[in-house]
Amino acid sequence: MLMQHALVRDYIVEWMKREIVKGVSRELEVPRRKDRVISVIGPRRAGKTYYFYQLMGEDRANSLYLNFEDTRLMDVTFKDIRDLIRIYIEAAGKAPRNIFFDEVQNVKNWELAIRELLDLQHYNMFVTGSSSKLLSREIATQLRGRTFFYLLLPFSFREFLRAKNVFTEKMTMDEAAKIRGYLKEYLEFGGFPEVVFEEAEKERILKEYFEMILFRDIVERHKLKNISLARFLLSFLLQNFSKEISVNKILKSLSSQRFGKNTLYSYIDKIQDSVALFVLNRFSLRVYQRESWPKKIYLCDTGLTKVVRFSEDIGKLMENCVFLELLRLTNKKPMLEIYYWKNHEGAEVDFLLKEGVEIKELIQVTYASGRDEIDEREVKSLLKASKETGCKNLRIITWNYEGIDKIDNRTIKFTPLWRWLIAEPVSA
Repeated sequence: MLMQHALVRDYIVEWMKREIVKGVSRELEVPRRKDRVISVIGPRRAGKTYYFYQLMGEDRANSLYLNFEDTRLMDVTFKDIRDLIRIYIEAAGKAPRNIFFDEVQNVKNWELAIRELLDLQHYNMFVTGSSSKLLSREIATQLRGRTFFYLLLPFSFREFLRAKNVFTEKMTMDEAAKIRGYLKEYLEFGGFPEVVFEEAEKERILKEYFEMILFRDIVERHKLKNISLARFLLSFLLQNFSKEISVNKILKSLSSQRFGKNTLYSYIDKIQDSVALFVLNRFSLRVYQRESWPKKIYLCDTGLTKVVRFSEDIGKLMENCVFLELLRLTNKKPMLEIYYWKNHEGAEVDFLLKEGVEIKELIQVTYASGRDEIDEREVKSLLKASKETGCKNLRIITWNYEGIDKIDNRTIKFTPLWRWLIAEPVSA
């Protein structure tokens, strides 16, 4: 189908006149490079569009924003992208300095057009999408390795507090208690921007997000025929977040229906592509064991658990929250790898952080407000992992207990989650 020039011109003229509403300032920092494409990946409704507006800043008048979910751009092909820029030049009387391509995965072979523009080195180019396929090797190959990738998740706890106009400098004990109250709200409803600002219908919005992810980002995008299987798997994975699961366990849950492992692997891969959840590998020196199941599941936002949750498990919500904060850290530390540790005896550590050849930190997460509430099995597992890996940087993230213990020539730091989150944690 041919591109409708009149519709495209209408879109661009409207964009040039549009009043930009500023949102909460996001912490993600990206460079401006005419020799690199900046790719920002994240789940739907995480705030990627407003982040683009933030990047435009004072250079709004020299920026072209193309939203490929706008109906006026739905007939655009990768061959038309140069024409979009020419229509902008005609309307604005000048070439754009910055070009923002939003939900660019909707344009087949988009990377071919971007590569041609990159060769010109005339523009700062940013692309965003709700598909992890943007990170695929094929795209990196088409762009000849000239891409920098970043992950934008829903609000961090620091951003959440800014949205609530809460500041954390020089807190009294009463103010710290209020921060913990906000943290419970954050764990329960998550950090999707629309949900954070909503007062009455948070759960309704989260339910709509679940349906949107299921149908638009999973079923429709990948043309899946078995909608009931896709719904079951998404619900199962959301319900079993922060747990170690295997495909065999999922097959047992589907005992009344016959599906092969290959079908399940395929559907799980497509669910992952939505960036609604992440799969964490178990640490091993052997590549095969790292890539094999079982794995642990974490969600892009704890609020999604409201859709399928049957009980409140603050410990697991805390663990998911810690995972997301560590994941945000990879934007600043691209060599940082996150695993969980588990030995053949079943001792487990929630997170192992590896950077290059060095294991930087071992982290346990527990819902405890006092030293006596911390399960000694978690301490013993941390010490076992420390001895096996040689890592001496040990931390247990608690609800509200802070202290230091020295056990077996190892030092364990106990840090309240709220304090760890607002301090912008950095691995040692």
